[in-house]
Amino acid sequence: MTLVVKIGGASGNGTDGVLSDLAHRPDSVLAHGGSAEVDRLGDALGRPSEYYRSPSGVVSRRCDAAHLEVVVLALAGRIQTELVAGLARRGVRAAGLSGVDAGIVRARRKEGAREVREGRVLRLADDRSGSIERVDAEPLRMLLAAGILPVVGPPAVTADGEIVNVDADRVAAHVAIALGAPTLVLLTNVPGLLRDKNDGSTRIDRVPRSELPAAVDLAEGRMRKKLVAAREALEGGVRRVVIASSQGDRPIERALAGDGTVFE
Repeated sequence: MTLVVKIGGASGNGTDGVLSDLAHRPDSVLAHGGSAEVDRLGDALGRPSEYYRSPSGVVSRRCDAAHLEVVVLALAGRIQTELVAGLARRGVRAAGLSGVDAGIVRARRKEGAREVREGRVLRLADDRSGSIERVDAEPLRMLLAAGILPVVGPPAVTADGEIVNVDADRVAAHVAIALGAPTLVLLTNVPGLLRDKNDGSTRIDRVPRSELPAAVDLAEGRMRKKLVAAREALEGGVRRVVIASSQGDRPIERALAGDGTVFE
């Protein structure tokens, strides 16, 4: 059965270990983010990243037309190319695909996105982010059948051909759903869901799906998005989601063995 693995884009992620682990799992799909590279490139281009908090408490990247260009350059350009090249160095044939390629990730542009600023709820202007509607698994299955490991990431495309930014964790969740993957592994720079975000020893090892809403309330910042993605994956038929550290040797193997926060 196909395994879907997502590697985070924040600083501190252990890309080398993940790619080496994937060399032993050629029937996998790798999804990726790239927030640190988007931030770095945005600063270099004089377009620094901005973030906002929605009324539900989720922290998201502000993405107007100018910043969308940075997202495309960073994710569909440098990050994806380096991941494919890293797999090639390990003897793995891989192909990089953004959600725009072959319309793999179809989304609708968000209308009326809101942010909380100084206690007020305000509408975001010129927001170029989207909500995922579906993933077309057929191009991914064709690559897997040919012995090629797909590497997939944002952005996505609308029915009208407009490019929109989408959350990478939710891309991974929808890819897992579309492929009927039994397990989704979300690798990040922390060991899992923590009761105290500053203390790795406070990891919660297991969360039954019935307790996911309470876990979402416990999470902060970007971790909350991962829990939203975990919930969507489980609701879509994925049997197990693991949020685990990408650092060290064999991070995928360790995550599958339960070394992380397991949602099922």
